[in-house]
Amino acid sequence: MPSTLKTEGLVLRSIRYGEADRIVHLYTPQQGRVGAIAKGARRSRSRFGARLEPFMQVDLVLHVGRGDLATVTGVETVLARPRLRESAATLDCAARACDAVSRLFETGEPHPEVYALLTNELTLLASGPAAARPENQLAFRLKLLLAAGIVPALGACVSCGEREHLTGFSAAAGGVVCSACESGSFPLPQAAYEFMVAALGNSLAAVPEALTPALAVADRAIRETAEYHAGVRLRPLPLAA
Repeated sequence: MPSTLKTEGLVLRSIRYGEADRIVHLYTPQQGRVGAIAKGARRSRSRFGARLEPFMQVDLVLHVGRGDLATVTGVETVLARPRLRESAATLDCAARACDAVSRLFETGEPHPEVYALLTNELTLLASGPAAARPENQLAFRLKLLLAAGIVPALGACVSCGEREHLTGFSAAAGGVVCSACESGSFPLPQAAYEFMVAALGNSLAAVPEALTPALAVADRAIRETAEYHAGVRLRPLPLAA
């Protein structure tokens, strides 16, 4: 039976459809990812205005029928974060964050902690270009893996339990491996290991800095983990040489 759903949500993506409509991909705290059509949203006098642009945090009224897409019947702005669009760097980081959520959490299963994490990330990025660091993006992705239940084990070798000499990483095994069990792994420098541990243990605003080689290894570990355990390919980060 058709029903009305009222929910807060973040616009992950907005796509032109037909002559005047928009299809929006939303992430909500209690309904997970939701697809909806906003009819007439691209008309100059649309009642939706710019409220359905990417990264907007909104209160929505949706008509839910039998189709795959709900219909947007009402929308009000909760938080616009206009500073996200003042810098190409923050805009790119925000797009990558929304893309990662969209790929890792593509169903209607509720993950309110993911919604809170994404709102925190967008708010941090809206504070200015200084927040658009690769360290921040990697920490965000690690925390997404944690919410998805596939975060790599970092405390001990996943093969034998050794807590020292953790010199390799294996996505297939599920995390770090020691020097005696490193067959099939790739090298994990100490700096990369320490960064991943700190990124998981600190808030997004307090992630420590790291050199590019360490970040590149962490990026590889995160992407290989997502692909092996969730079948999801995350976009590689544009790390400076």
